[in-house]
Amino acid sequence: MLLRHLGRAEYLPTSRAMREFTGQRTRDTADELWLVEHPPVFTLGQAGRRDHLLAPGDIEVVQSDRGGQVTYHGPGQVVAYPLVDLRRLGIYVKELVYRIEQSVIQVLDHYGLDGRRVAGAPGIYVPCAQGAASGPFAGLAKIAALGIKVSRGASYHGVALNVAMDLAPFGRIDPCGYAGLPTVDLATLGIDVSWDEAAALLAQRLSLHLRVPE
Repeated sequence: MLLRHLGRAEYLPTSRAMREFTGQRTRDTADELWLVEHPPVFTLGQAGRRDHLLAPGDIEVVQSDRGGQVTYHGPGQVVAYPLVDLRRLGIYVKELVYRIEQSVIQVLDHYGLDGRRVAGAPGIYVPCAQGAASGPFAGLAKIAALGIKVSRGASYHGVALNVAMDLAPFGRIDPCGYAGLPTVDLATLGIDVSWDEAAALLAQRLSLHLRVPE
């Protein structure tokens, strides 16, 4: 898997580049992992409902072809886009999501945090004081959002891990379509880590879990 550091890059051109890469790849094209930090943007999934945008204000809203509802990207968030050939890996979308989530769980475990899945709600959640009061998210807050698109047997889009960011924009949406879902980052949980360090660790775990078997 080739690792590409895109630095700070606008969401829309990055999304187009992923789609073009996927459309042009052949059976021999190497898988790639793109690491990027986006300027502030709200993105709507393919079937995303605009009523989940409560008060976008001056933050750009972009329609995306990934799965899922609405989320926020901004500075201080590590966004990882695995561009992988699922047929070559011998897996389907459900397994891809599981492996991406497992990569995030292992990153959080490295920092002493208990990353959890919630059934029917892709992404990773952590217990914290800011957690939801009740329901399936009781005591939890979301720390990583996930959305995937598969075309011609290959995937793009990926996962966003909140490292040290302004969380206020999440309050202007229903995160991932869930009203009032709390969102948290590593910094709020007392983990002082740089974007580069968190990105490197996430890339290492993703590369391991998405390695083509020999």
